[in-house]
Amino acid sequence: MKALIFLSLILITCGSIVLIVFRFLKKQNSREVLNLRLELRKQRQEFFLPARLDAYQRSVLLMERIHPNSLIMRTHNSSLNAKLYQVELTKSVRNEFEHNVAQQIFITPLTWGIMKSSKEEVIKLIHIAGGQMKENATSVQLSEKIMEIVAQLEQFPTEIAVDALKKEFQELI
Repeated sequence: MKALIFLSLILITCGSIVLIVFRFLKKQNSREVLNLRLELRKQRQEFFLPARLDAYQRSVLLMERIHPNSLIMRTHNSSLNAKLYQVELTKSVRNEFEHNVAQQIFITPLTWGIMKSSKEEVIKLIHIAGGQMKENATSVQLSEKIMEIVAQLEQFPTEIAVDALKKEFQELI
């Protein structure tokens, strides 16, 4: 009987020691996994940060390039009539946007949506101004009408998109 009690005591002690060691190793392993995840996240951010920075810069540049003021200055062609110039402006906006569509990988869907809406608003403004032109209107008259409409707005959609991009980037760093 004494041997059975002694054997039970030894088994309980050994079992307790094994359980304590097991819990310690499990806790240590969890800590190491957490540290590895944090290190991986840090390395990933260091790797992708330059690409994200470039995406935000290109996106801001895109919004600046499709703003009617810079768009008109860059594409003005006095030899075109208003209708052809309207087509040229619309084509230029779409080309600029298509050229930068890959930037959405690094930008949140919400901000990318704001950028897409801004592009559509620019195109809509061009069409509104074009719709107010007479049949024989010139590209200069269309440009003036576009500038007149832009001047009436408190903040143009591309400016709102630039503000959203800046805010999102500041939260990133």
